[in-house]
Amino acid sequence: MAAPDVLPRLVLAKLREQIERTEHLIALIPPDKLGWKPDIPGARSIAELLGHLLDCLAGFCAALCAFDPVRLARFADLRGRKVNHACGTAEALDRVREYAGCIEEGFALLAGQDLVRPVQTVFVPEGEPLLTLLLGNLEHLINHKHQLFFYLKLLGAPVSTADLYRFRGPAPAAE
Repeated sequence: MAAPDVLPRLVLAKLREQIERTEHLIALIPPDKLGWKPDIPGARSIAELLGHLLDCLAGFCAALCAFDPVRLARFADLRGRKVNHACGTAEALDRVREYAGCIEEGFALLAGQDLVRPVQTVFVPEGEPLLTLLLGNLEHLINHKHQLFFYLKLLGAPVSTADLYRFRGPAPAAE
């Protein structure tokens, strides 16, 4: 693999971590707390937050579909799927895994030079680099993953930073 082609794999590796940690946090939600929300005006319930996390992941699929609408034509069907709705943990986990599979499929098509290619979106019709779109979606996912973490903290769940991040040990010694 040429050095520039490593970048999509590195972005995907970070995204995989975020998806895995999101799944982990979803699994920690007490079943009787889906309707809970903090006493903050406009706050989402946990169930609504789960639906919004689906929207976060759908954003990656939308960006990848816009990048290669021919080879990823089936991603267009995802647009009809419900997001930003109140859902339970089983539905959320199933859908997170579905989106993760599509994200893997889309990233498998990327080479390093593709990340600078402009992609048109509803927000930026003239297009912006694919990497910018992917990083924006990653930021969106991370922010709402942290929101779920915070909700769990407020509920008294025994969560810590290890529930948010995958810690790495020291780098292996060079051979």
